[in-house]
Amino acid sequence: MSSHEDERALLEDTLLQNDGSGQYTKDGSVDSKGKPALKNKTGQWKACSFVLGTFFCERLAFYGISTNLVNYLLDTLHEGTVDAATAVTNWKGTCYLTPLIGAIIADTYWGRYWTIASFTIVYLIGMGTLTLSASVPALEPAACVDSVCPKATTAQYAVFIAGLYLIALGTGGIKPCIWPFGADQFDDSDPQERVKKGSYFNWFYFSQNIGAIIASSLLVWIQDDVGWGIGFGIPTAVMGVCIASLFLGTSLYRFQKPGGSPLTRICQVLVASFHKRNLKVTDDSLLYETQDISSAIAGSRKLEHSNELRCLDKAALVSDAEIECGDFSNPWRLCTVTQYTNNYKAKAQL
Repeated sequence: MSSHEDERALLEDTLLQNDGSGQYTKDGSVDSKGKPALKNKTGQWKACSFVLGTFFCERLAFYGISTNLVNYLLDTLHEGTVDAATAVTNWKGTCYLTPLIGAIIADTYWGRYWTIASFTIVYLIGMGTLTLSASVPALEPAACVDSVCPKATTAQYAVFIAGLYLIALGTGGIKPCIWPFGADQFDDSDPQERVKKGSYFNWFYFSQNIGAIIASSLLVWIQDDVGWGIGFGIPTAVMGVCIASLFLGTSLYRFQKPGGSPLTRICQVLVASFHKRNLKVTDDSLLYETQDISSAIAGSRKLEHSNELRCLDKAALVSDAEIECGDFSNPWRLCTVTQYTNNYKAKAQL
């Protein structure tokens, strides 16, 4: 009788593991103490709400500065139209380049959470500097007299530019990390959580658009009709709320460990593919993947083989020489399916 009960208990445990309803997550995530993440105490919407609040505040702050920035340069700093447009264009271009820095730091060293946390502080310092430049009379050029409008001094303009580019650096650490960090709160191995992750992305873009609408309407009106000091001060205060929202949810988050430099892994895929360029892939099932439950890349789950860029499949093809010596540990000669799918095929498609 006891043997039947043991078999039934074993069967129930197996079913629980297969349907993703175990006690712990299966995607390698950990809690704030570095222990395996418990499903019922971490992640999902209770953690994701803080992430969405952080993103909403950051987007409202960013658009609250960027939307009306040309008018600030024209009306307050007395820049010419061409110079003002050029300055804003250069700054926005920088805002799209700095996420490369944030992404590399997050993937290689700090992880997403600490990258976001660190760069939000830089962001807040930049916002505060910009608010001071619009509020302190000594940091603003003199008012126009008739048609004569003195330009900002070098020191005044330097304070303004310093604040602006600190914001550009800050947003570079947030933009590439915030949306995947929110997605990390849902375990793909659990069918129910996988469905919730789809809803998360809907709310993510909704938060972004609501922040942009409020900034482009209410904050622009305040800046034009009330004053630039309070018009920049409100986004600065919102950025403070952004940081508070992020830290308040710390005990609820699920964290993925940094997986090392993605640039190195991309180079490994290219080198391994070139080294085996004369080999042919006859069967996709022969492509190399670790036998462990988790991926060989820290912070990443295993990915299935895809049919795009099949020339890269050779990076995961086990050669006769590797079979003979039994050494599969050199990533410059043999890559896993997850490695080249995650680090090259997906990025090449993007």
